[in-house]
Amino acid sequence: MNRTTRDTAGLTRRGVLKFGLGSVVAATAFGSGARIVMAQEGQVLKAINPAFNQDWSPLRGGGVPYRWNSVWNASPMYFNDKGEIQPYVIAEWAPNADFTVWTLKLNPDAKFADGSAITAADVKGSWELSAMPATKNQRIDQVLANVAGYAAVKDGTATDISGVVANDDGSLTVTLSGPDPIFFQRLGNHIAPIVKVSVARGADGNEVPDWFLGANGATSGPFMMEALDLDAGTVAWVPNPNFFGPAPKLARIELTAVEDNVTATQMLKSGEYQAHTELVTSTMVQDLGADFAAGPTIPTSQHFWFNATRAPMDDPKVREALILAVDRDGLIKASFPDGPHKKTDTVMNSVPGAEDPAFVPYPFDPEKAKALLAESSYGGPEKLPKIMFVGISSPANEAAAQYIAEQWRQNLGITAVDMKPQQDQYAGPDQNAVQIFRDDVGTRVPDAPSYLAGSIASGSGNAQGKMGGYKNDTVDAKVAEALAKPVDDPARIALAQEAQRAFRDDFMFIPWYAQTMSRWANANVAGMEKNLDWQIVAPWSISIN
Repeated sequence: MNRTTRDTAGLTRRGVLKFGLGSVVAATAFGSGARIVMAQEGQVLKAINPAFNQDWSPLRGGGVPYRWNSVWNASPMYFNDKGEIQPYVIAEWAPNADFTVWTLKLNPDAKFADGSAITAADVKGSWELSAMPATKNQRIDQVLANVAGYAAVKDGTATDISGVVANDDGSLTVTLSGPDPIFFQRLGNHIAPIVKVSVARGADGNEVPDWFLGANGATSGPFMMEALDLDAGTVAWVPNPNFFGPAPKLARIELTAVEDNVTATQMLKSGEYQAHTELVTSTMVQDLGADFAAGPTIPTSQHFWFNATRAPMDDPKVREALILAVDRDGLIKASFPDGPHKKTDTVMNSVPGAEDPAFVPYPFDPEKAKALLAESSYGGPEKLPKIMFVGISSPANEAAAQYIAEQWRQNLGITAVDMKPQQDQYAGPDQNAVQIFRDDVGTRVPDAPSYLAGSIASGSGNAQGKMGGYKNDTVDAKVAEALAKPVDDPARIALAQEAQRAFRDDFMFIPWYAQTMSRWANANVAGMEKNLDWQIVAPWSISIN
C-alpha cells in the first residue's frame, strides 16, 4: 500500500477547492489511471469526504474516518437496517442465568486479509487495544464498560482485561461486573473492530503507529486500504481477496476530501462523484434528490441543550419560557423543509417504547412564555445576559439556531443572541458562559433505558458536560432500575418512559429532530444503507447501476 504526505502534482487542497472541479480532483488525486480503471472495471465508487483527516486508525471509535470503518474492518456482530442483530466475526452468543457471564463463539471461516484465521485471542486483544488510554477510542465505554477488569485497562494500570478469557481459538468467555441482559447488543458495532493483534499491538500493549498501513493484511473487512495521501486527502480501498463474507461487487472505492458543501454538492450533481461521508444541508433533498437522503430513522436525535448552571438558564422559568416561545413545527421546516429528518418531541426515538402515549410535548405558547419570563428572577428580556449557542457547525444547524433566535426576538423581545461552531471561538468571559449546546444523543443498541443512560442520566457525558452537571434523582433511579430488567420485561420500557417524563419537567432542552441515517449516495448506487451505528450494513453489496 502507498502512503504519501506530499502535495500531489503541485496542487494544494485549497487550490482544489478554489477551482471546485471534480475532474481536477479526480485526475490529481488518483492520476489518469483512475478513469482507465473506471472504464475497464466499471464498479469504482467515487466518494467525497468533508475533511482532511490525518488519523485513519480504525480504532478511534469516532470521528469522520469511523464512518468508513465497515468498509475495511469486520465487527463482532452488526445490526441490519431493520435494527436486527446479525452474526459476523462472532457467530453465536449465550448468557448464563443472571446475565453476568457470556459465551461467544467465532465464525470458523473468519479470516484477516492476509488469509490467516481470526482467533479468540484477536477478539480479546482488539478489545484490550481499543481500551488502552493511548488509543483514545471515543466510545469504547459503550462496548466494554461493564466487563470485569476493563476499568484497570482504561485507567492505564493494566493491559489485560481479566474478564475476557479466550477459551481456545474459537470461543471466549466474558464475565461482567454486573448483570446486563443486552450485553450481546453492545457488541454489534464497529467501535472496536477486530484487527490482527500481532501486527496492531506492541509489546507494551499500545497501538503500533500506522500499523494499518502497508500490505500487512491485518484488517478483516471486505476491502483493504490500498493508498492514503494525507495532504491530498485521498484514500483508496480495493477488494480483500480473503474476505470471509460475500465477494465485494465494487472494484475500488476512492475517497477525496472536499471541505466546502457547495462544491461537494456540485460534484455529486454532476455524477462524477456518487457518494458522501455525511452531507448535512437544509437543501440536500432539493439538490440531490430523495434517494440521496433516504434511510432508516435511527436511535439518534438532535436537540439544543441548556446548561442550567449558567445565567439565565439557572432560572427554570427562563428555561421554560425559551422553550414555549419556539414554534417547533416551524423549526423543522426552517432547517429541513424537505426532510429527511423528522420533528421530535422526545429525547429517545426509534427504540421500543419511544412512542409513549402519556408523554405531553412542550406546547408552542408565546403568551405563557412571555408571562414566565416576566415572573422570572430576571424580570424580562432587558435584564437577560447575552444568550450564546455552540455546535452551530453546518448550514442546517445555523438555519435552526437563527430560527430559534428570531422566535425569541418576536415572542419575547430578546435580541442579544450569538452562535458559533465551537466554544473556543468565543473570547474572554463569554467562553465559559455559553448556555446552549447543539448536539446529538443516541444509542448503539435498540434499547430505551440505554438511550437515556447515555443522554440524560447524571453519569452521561451529555448531562455532565452540555447540561452542566444535570442530575435528577428520579431520572437516575428509574434508568438504573430499567437497565437491570430483562429485555422481554415490560417494566424495562415503562421505567424508561417514566424517566423521560421526569426529565421533560426540568425544561432542559429544545427538542429538534429524530435522525434519518441517510444513504448519502446518488440513486444509481445500491447497497449504501447504514444502521444505527453508522455502519454500512452490507458494504460487500455496494454497486453502481
